Amino acid sequence: MPDDKLNGKEIKLIALDMDGTLLNNEHEISEENRKAIFEAEEKGVTVVLSTGRTLATCRDYAQALGLSSYLVTSNGSEIYNESGEIVERNLLETEYIQMMVELTEKHPTKFWAAAVEDVFLNKMPENISDYNWIKFGFDVEDDRVREEIYNVLSQKGSLEISNSSPTNLEINALGINKAKALKRVCELLGISMENVIAMGDSLNDIAMIEEAGIGVAMGNAQEMVKKTADYVTATNLEDGVAKAIRKFVL
Repeated sequence: MPDDKLNGKEIKLIALDMDGTLLNNEHEISEENRKAIFEAEEKGVTVVLSTGRTLATCRDYAQALGLSSYLVTSNGSEIYNESGEIVERNLLETEYIQMMVELTEKHPTKFWAAAVEDVFLNKMPENISDYNWIKFGFDVEDDRVREEIYNVLSQKGSLEISNSSPTNLEINALGINKAKALKRVCELLGISMENVIAMGDSLNDIAMIEEAGIGVAMGNAQEMVKKTADYVTATNLEDGVAKAIRKFVL
């Protein structure tokens, strides 16, 4: 889409992925990104972190930025309001978690599993049915093994499969993604997805980049994300978020 058409859109909400987007490779927010976000908020634009991370690993960033808005976490499986209360939660059925744990045993891979109660890294609790599961992730360096796992999961037809880096797979309940969660946030705020600019770098960002009024891919984004986006900004090491905010919002 031509820049002049994009520049003509009224932006009321900025949705930001975190890793590879808002954060640099040391998981820090640059001063330029911080300033641009502050100026956008001063102008009355809502800024929402929309991340694959759980609440526990993104809440401090939202507080450090002084954000008093909704949080979209775990790829859209959870939405929290400005008071930190849960607005919506979509769980993964235990049978799928069990199946994915068996896949990690068949193909010895690193994994993580997020439940409402806790996050587990490469080791699961004894009784998985005691937990409410939000998301499961595989970290697989071997392309062939990753493809094999992807094929098994996609044959199930009832899981949402994405990634947050080229070597991982992230699994949510079917139909759950950042776009669906942001639509809910827009409803609560009384705005439309046309009023949203969404920025990201990975496959778990594609849905929100596609459905936002302005979809922005980072300069370091995966190729498919760049092809989906309306605009490609600078990388996460070059204040790409700030540059896009200054171009389209400020």
